[in-house]
Amino acid sequence: MDEYLSGLTTEEINEKTQTIDECSTEQMLRMMNEQDALVPAAVGAEIPQIMKAVDILHQVLKNGGRMLYVGAGSSGRLGVLDASECPPTFGIDPLLVQGHIAGGDGALRTAVEGFEDNAEEGVALIERCGVTAKDAVIGITASGSAQFVIACLKKAKEIGAATIGVVNNKNSKLVAVTDVCIAPVVGPEVIMGSTRLKAGTAQKLVLNMLTTGTMVKLGKTYNNLMVDMKASNIKLYDRSIRIIRIATGVDESTAIAHLEKASMNCKLAIMMIKTGMEVKEANDALEQCEGSLKRAIRTFVKVV
Repeated sequence: MDEYLSGLTTEEINEKTQTIDECSTEQMLRMMNEQDALVPAAVGAEIPQIMKAVDILHQVLKNGGRMLYVGAGSSGRLGVLDASECPPTFGIDPLLVQGHIAGGDGALRTAVEGFEDNAEEGVALIERCGVTAKDAVIGITASGSAQFVIACLKKAKEIGAATIGVVNNKNSKLVAVTDVCIAPVVGPEVIMGSTRLKAGTAQKLVLNMLTTGTMVKLGKTYNNLMVDMKASNIKLYDRSIRIIRIATGVDESTAIAHLEKASMNCKLAIMMIKTGMEVKEANDALEQCEGSLKRAIRTFVKVV
């Protein structure tokens, strides 16, 4: 038996759920819900580490680098999910935030558990992605033992990239290969070792914080409005109109006219309404303020 694995919190038996197979449906679900309620506090305890990671990621993206999630199994799928939501939410290039899973895209649908032990593929992935010292690699593994993830982080660190770990056990193998290690310990799973449960929920909350915190710092929001989103379907077009109206107080027809004039750029439309500028002048002003709408409005109008 692997001594490292046998000593992991995520591999322990949960004493509070040992009778789950004897429960009524309601008892079983309440049991799970009570265990899930432990997750936010575990994540909250890691905010000092998450804060360090967000500040690193902000600087990486601000300076032209990329952030790459790497993981295996459920952890890898969560990384791909978070990365895939960034372009429509924040209007960024899909290559800026990437998600990679051991075993490739086929592993998103079909479990290929053996790939998490493939260190050579981890090294090859970092090389294929052309990782440089400007980038950041975030490794996600509940146990902290996935060789694919460890190899990715080790190779990235050798190149000089920033490295961040997301794991659900303290003193894991990720500590030695990361600049920052985020370790929300949620305790034994409802079903022993099923880390898609509490561990996966904790990872999702952490990844939400990493991308959202970074994008907010990059000026991708105005107040709590996603002003950089792409109006790529009916729902998002409607949301863009509502965002413009909330941010500026104009009527629907004015919002539509400015959104169309701004080529469906919600942020630019708001800048034009707030300042009275035409498209090029408003766009230049935003660029001068590194894309921060609030800073641009304060700079060129002196009021928000």
